[in-house]
Amino acid sequence: MSHEVSRRNVLRGGALLAGSMMLPEMSATAAPMKMLGVPGFGLGLASYTFRNFNRSQMIGFMKQLGLTALNAKDAKDHLPMDPALEAAALADYNAAGIVLHAVGTVSFSKPDEADIKAKFEYAKRAGVKVIVSGDPDTRSLPIMERFAKEFDIRIAIHNHGPEDAKYFPSPLDVLKAVKGMDPRMGCCIDVGHCERAGTDPVVAIHAAGPRLFNMHVKDLTDFKSRESQVAVGQGKIPFRAIFEALGSIGYKGFVDLEYEINGDNPMPGVIESFAYMRGVLNGMGYQKA
Repeated sequence: MSHEVSRRNVLRGGALLAGSMMLPEMSATAAPMKMLGVPGFGLGLASYTFRNFNRSQMIGFMKQLGLTALNAKDAKDHLPMDPALEAAALADYNAAGIVLHAVGTVSFSKPDEADIKAKFEYAKRAGVKVIVSGDPDTRSLPIMERFAKEFDIRIAIHNHGPEDAKYFPSPLDVLKAVKGMDPRMGCCIDVGHCERAGTDPVVAIHAAGPRLFNMHVKDLTDFKSRESQVAVGQGKIPFRAIFEALGSIGYKGFVDLEYEINGDNPMPGVIESFAYMRGVLNGMGYQKA
């Protein structure tokens, strides 16, 4: 991929983990990175990456990765919906210096006002301003919009590729659904599912603009196969072009790695993925503000 930093250059000069530290990530409370004076975004982790590991193990992995920014999901004991268990998880993250910037994906599968409100309360207790929503029932959207206003929490609807034909295969389908709604209703672009749905993620980023609230990233070697996922940098997704597009729209959110393969031993691929992304950003001139 001539338009991207080669994997060889990214990984040269030391171990993968050392390479991954070329560019420090931005925590949810840190000053934004800048490229040529343009406010930028932070690298984070979708906790689903470590879905086969408990919270304590995930915290240990994040320390190895030098990450403090987390999009936490109700998987294992990462961020349970139960208020008491959620409080215990939040205490653990706080003690470890990990800051949550989003929760999700969170299901809004039925237009049930009490259920939807409970999930906004879950996000409020976590102290986040973004809920990543997976495949919400379209009848739920007006209720979600009302609570987004009440709680001042943004909804980032996650596209899930061609298998999600009923609802949101592409971010462009999300944008059609929320057009004319409150500005807190927007999208989380999953770049892998985006490519598989036939939508260029760079086009989707520009189309979303201020309605882009979160990014989930992975890499693929074949845009027609979800089974072709590999560590970021081994596939065909144009990460430099994606990062350039995020910079051009002034995106200030997070780019969260959602590594969905090798569930029982994800760390080698996760380390390589962050090494590659940080190398690309470093080559583009991103630095801490």
